[in-house]
Amino acid sequence: VSGALLTAVAILGLFPELIGQIGWISTLLCAGAGYGILAVLDHRGYPVCPSCSHGEKFAGSLAAATAFHAFVDGWGVVAARDQGPISGAIMTAILLHKVPEGMALGAMLRASTRRAVTAVGLCCVAELPTVFGGATGLWAAPQKWVGYPLALVAGTFVFLGLHAIQGAWGSMRPASLER
Repeated sequence: VSGALLTAVAILGLFPELIGQIGWISTLLCAGAGYGILAVLDHRGYPVCPSCSHGEKFAGSLAAATAFHAFVDGWGVVAARDQGPISGAIMTAILLHKVPEGMALGAMLRASTRRAVTAVGLCCVAELPTVFGGATGLWAAPQKWVGYPLALVAGTFVFLGLHAIQGAWGSMRPASLER
């Protein structure tokens, strides 16, 4: 269900908004690049699926993916300031989602590492790019450029969602069909 929801959010929520913001071609190219990056990483042995990968290697992949996400969050906070009367709500929503995100990240990293100190360190490294994303948003024209990294993220959502659906579908098949 979560995989289908993640895929639906990307396709039905993000894609239409991005198409209006940066166009069909840019949206599809950036989303395809996001999907492709995760597909290559997964194929090369760097697990990116939290439901089917565990251990130290997964912890590094998770921290790297979260760092990219955090960078886009920081940029999004700066970009939201130019959205008129709803800017405060957008900025608040982005900042509030950091709390459950950090808790979920911490729990997954703790389960994937041998030491709590390693998990805390990876959490800090993964969330620090929020500040760098905000600084980049101040430097670059955020309302013009934020769609491109967001389209990359949409592609990663599609990959992760479809990967989760594929994993769940495979585990639901009766044993008689696996022969």
